Amino acid sequence: MSLVPCPAVSRLVSISMSRGFIKEGDQEEVPRVPMRAYLPEGVPNFVTKEGLEALKAELKSLENERSKVGDNYIMGNFIEAKMKLLIGRINSAVEVDLSKANKDAVSFGAWVRFNGRVVRIVGVDEADIDKGLISFISPLAKSLMGKKAGDVIGLKGSEKLTVEKVSFEPMPLTQIVREKISETATITEKKASKPDEQETVEICLPQQEVHEEVTDLPAKAYEPRKFEPETDAMEFLPIVNERGNIVGRAMYVELHKGNKLLHPAVHLHVINGERETTRLYWWHVAFGETPEKTLKRKLAETLGLPGANPKLKRQYIRETKTEKELVYVFTVISDEDLPISPQGNEYAEIFATDGLL
Repeated sequence: MSLVPCPAVSRLVSISMSRGFIKEGDQEEVPRVPMRAYLPEGVPNFVTKEGLEALKAELKSLENERSKVGDNYIMGNFIEAKMKLLIGRINSAVEVDLSKANKDAVSFGAWVRFNGRVVRIVGVDEADIDKGLISFISPLAKSLMGKKAGDVIGLKGSEKLTVEKVSFEPMPLTQIVREKISETATITEKKASKPDEQETVEICLPQQEVHEEVTDLPAKAYEPRKFEPETDAMEFLPIVNERGNIVGRAMYVELHKGNKLLHPAVHLHVINGERETTRLYWWHVAFGETPEKTLKRKLAETLGLPGANPKLKRQYIRETKTEKELVYVFTVISDEDLPISPQGNEYAEIFATDGLL
């Protein structure tokens, strides 16, 4: 089993300066500033309380270093460049309140014991795989997210991962053996179709990406696009009141555990020229966006309808056993070949109270 945080970006940022300002005979090499730990674009910079304090302590240390170098412009520029990257991380930090976490399920900041090993899920700048601190964007963390004590995750081959304990109180961490770490890893999850089946997580370790070009496919080989609802356990979603005003935020995994925190969602009914409903889609409203903005972004990104003009029909509160949503119901007219909606009663029930079917 490979326990891997996403690899840090290897490229370096050079300090630019004119050699004309360097004294003759000065052979001091201009240092290079490495990038901070890798964080994918658009992913919130989640941190624990300790992680944020560590970043601030690091900044104070750099400030002290800067004051000591005085007029040494080479070292001064070097330290200032490091400070600039660090300040960017501090300003973007989103401290996660662990007191509001579901104590039974794995989420950001949790200590997790599995197969006799203990790790903690932390921010990208806090991660240290050798010490058992794993980044929340790592494949291992993603496979553990939302699991409870007793859950079993099947790995590629015959190995299994058994979650033994989930805690939000400190537990002794297990050091990770470096030889078992691979540079890249991706996880594909296969959801169990029956309650007594185990979930299978396949860990693939590709050497390189392979792109195959397929041409001249026969008509029968064509498969229409299918719509896949988005369920990112680590995504931050807004918490709203009944008027739709934002009053807080929480992770996706926390909002779907039965705590009934109200959060917004958009339902889209696609209607053809004959006024028939042909497609049904839904998305959660992203934190920091209005329902209209989320919908128009999804129309462009997911459905390929950047110029569509959806109409708001109504809004209401939809409550199930696991969640409570403030639903905004929209319609859009289109005869385009759009992704096929999932079939079955379970998916249809999501839209049953929209009042348009």
